[in-house]
Amino acid sequence: MNKNMQDKVQKVAEIAERLKTAKAMVLVDYKGISVEEINALRGKFREAGVEYVVLKNTLVRRAMDDAGITELDHLLVGPSAFAFGIKDEVGPAKVISEFIEQSKSDKMTIKAGIVSGKVIDAAGVAALSKLPPKEVLIAKMMGSLNAPVTNFVGVLSATLRSLVYAVDAVRKQKEGEEANA
Repeated sequence: MNKNMQDKVQKVAEIAERLKTAKAMVLVDYKGISVEEINALRGKFREAGVEYVVLKNTLVRRAMDDAGITELDHLLVGPSAFAFGIKDEVGPAKVISEFIEQSKSDKMTIKAGIVSGKVIDAAGVAALSKLPPKEVLIAKMMGSLNAPVTNFVGVLSATLRSLVYAVDAVRKQKEGEEANA
């Protein structure tokens, strides 16, 4: 096997490994993005724990075929960039959606995405970008789980408080009867 072919095989293996280890991947079409814009975008990607790369469509297609993902083959045309979410599932979608919203142009469009091995369309990626951060979702869930317990404790303490008031009223009544006798 010649050197060029070995490099391509190695690159396909690297891409396949990225697909397997990334929590999410967003496929975008880009055109007309200035160097300043792409550098600013790359900085935001780094902050969010996202790996942004431009790869050859043919190599990505082979890596996806190796990973058993064939639903995106028809989208691997033209200039394509890939944002791999390393830290969380929503990072790539959030950064890309914010860029598209701020630039108010068609310099970048979302083609599709993969989240936890499942292919989602552009609308799914947009919906994913609107989710709050994972920590907020966990806090809301914990609050929801905690609410019934808190309410139950409140009911029990109110019942106990009522019992204490009743016993205290009986005690005062008995003291009043003894004082009159």
